[in-house]
Amino acid sequence: MFMNFRRIRKCQYVQLATTCFVLSVVMLCWEELDNSVVSHMKSYSYRYLINSYDFLNKSFTVSQQEADILRGHRYLINHKDKCAGADVLLLLFVKTSPGNSERRRAIRSTWGNEIYARQNLGAEIRVVFALGVHPNPGMREAAQQVLLEEDRRYGDLVQRDFADTFHNLTIKLLLQFHWTHDHCPHAHFVMSADDDVFVHVPNLVRYLREMDREGVRGLWVGRVHRGAPPIRRRDSKYYVPYEMYRWSSYPDYTAGAGYVVSGDVASKVYRASLTLNSTLYIDDVFMGICANAMGVSPQEHVFFSGEGKAPYHPCIYSKMITSHGHVDDIRDLWKAATSREVQDISSGLLGSLYCKAVRAALLCKPYYVDTYPCKSPSADCLGEPEFSEPLRFGAVDRAGNGNQPSLE
Repeated sequence: MFMNFRRIRKCQYVQLATTCFVLSVVMLCWEELDNSVVSHMKSYSYRYLINSYDFLNKSFTVSQQEADILRGHRYLINHKDKCAGADVLLLLFVKTSPGNSERRRAIRSTWGNEIYARQNLGAEIRVVFALGVHPNPGMREAAQQVLLEEDRRYGDLVQRDFADTFHNLTIKLLLQFHWTHDHCPHAHFVMSADDDVFVHVPNLVRYLREMDREGVRGLWVGRVHRGAPPIRRRDSKYYVPYEMYRWSSYPDYTAGAGYVVSGDVASKVYRASLTLNSTLYIDDVFMGICANAMGVSPQEHVFFSGEGKAPYHPCIYSKMITSHGHVDDIRDLWKAATSREVQDISSGLLGSLYCKAVRAALLCKPYYVDTYPCKSPSADCLGEPEFSEPLRFGAVDRAGNGNQPSLE
């Protein structure tokens, strides 16, 4: 008995010492744990156990007069007739900044080239660069003259008089959907993309035509974030104070780097924005709040990247829709991604099996973070989105099966 008693006391001592050590570590690292672990646990618990964001409609609702003040920025550059007289398959908004002129030039000569889309794909696409004014008041006038000259040459800038900063991205989001409502409401689909995103337009057009033929409505497709918590670290650019958003979980939303909505969803987001408080400066989250208010849910598409850059390989290009983080390599990537080699490698049974194996080898590695998921190799038909209950009406037939893209 005496030996057993001593063993028990020794065991309890070890347990006590271990507990004290763990508590000490937790206390020292509590801030990091609270930001990275506890916040995610709270968020996922709310998202998957309660799964209701009805409170957002009430807490973010403001009068239309208040909403008008928040979004009441006048146009400095506008093109009201950009979509006039055309059956626009895709209205493509590129979020850009005044100083990113080289990025815009690269996009115009590659995936944002309207003439290429018309001649090679038989698709009417309209590309608009959305931006504000230079954030530095001392440089604003000179920068504005450069933008006016650029617009006189290309005619594709849409600008309002707000400072083009990270914290004004929601204003830029409102610019996109309000401009669409006013000047291009007949567009079948609307896309929002950053100016450091690569868009494989031939694959995207093929996918959207299929959605259009099937009469899909309620489409909001991209890389979906579910149960994401607000960032409470003050040193993060995504920091959101409790006063701005006091709940532990955001509604579902797509990564703002690149997503597509159908025309009916664009109209719904516009209507929601008329009575919602737009001071929340995380624009993709605000998009989620607007969509939630209108009963629209995002759908995952495995070949829309999040914040990650897709691997460079022809078997990736054959399915790619977007890839994030491209600035200096846009022209080279466009040439490689739209070459005949891509179609030749991936065609036929052997080509399909080969590319599935290659995609599995490339995408199921831990260092390709926030790009295409490991399940992508098994996706069919360009990785169609996972519709929960797709809304469909009578099929709409579209003409124009254009030639395959070439480098010539």
